[in-house]
Amino acid sequence: QELLRVMRTIDDRIVHELNTTIPTASFVGKIDAGQTCKELYQSLMDAHTSRERIIKNCIAQTSSVVKTLREEREKAQDDIALLKQLRKEQTKV
Repeated sequence: QELLRVMRTIDDRIVHELNTTIPTASFVGKIDAGQTCKELYQSLMDAHTSRERIIKNCIAQTSSVVKTLREEREKAQDDIALLKQLRKEQTKV
């Protein structure tokens, strides 16, 4: 969760990023706004791709844990602690 929070920084600061990327009238001739916008877009796409990969990896790992816990639950249906752990992991997914 902490990693995802850090990875959202660029999204959370998008207004600031846009304000610093798009030049004001006094800097129009000094900065290539098109190139700067392309770079901002690319950094946003890279961040989204990385975040998506991490989220999918987390879902896959947690789903694997759920599958294992379900199998254990089949064998020990009276184990309340196991049931609680299974529900917690299912909620996480």
